[in-house]
Amino acid sequence: MDETDPRLSQRLEKAIMSLLDRRADTASICPSEVAREVYDGDDDGWRALMEPARHAAWRLANHGKVEVTQGGKAITKTQTRGPIRIRRTHR
Repeated sequence: MDETDPRLSQRLEKAIMSLLDRRADTASICPSEVAREVYDGDDDGWRALMEPARHAAWRLANHGKVEVTQGGKAITKTQTRGPIRIRRTHR
């Protein structure tokens, strides 16, 4: 998967927003859910989309559309240590 492909980036960003739209306002999603949503196959090839899904989450966070969290707290990219979750920005 070419994570620099703008079409893939757009699909991942749309998948993040779509998954969040289907959840309660306070719910968060995992990048793996995004990767599975976008992957077009039945095997575990979605794993190749994990890093691009994380990048898509950070792009959306930079635009104020989502927050990236760990332990339920919003973090910055430089604070990231381990698994992340994605949630809507609190208003």
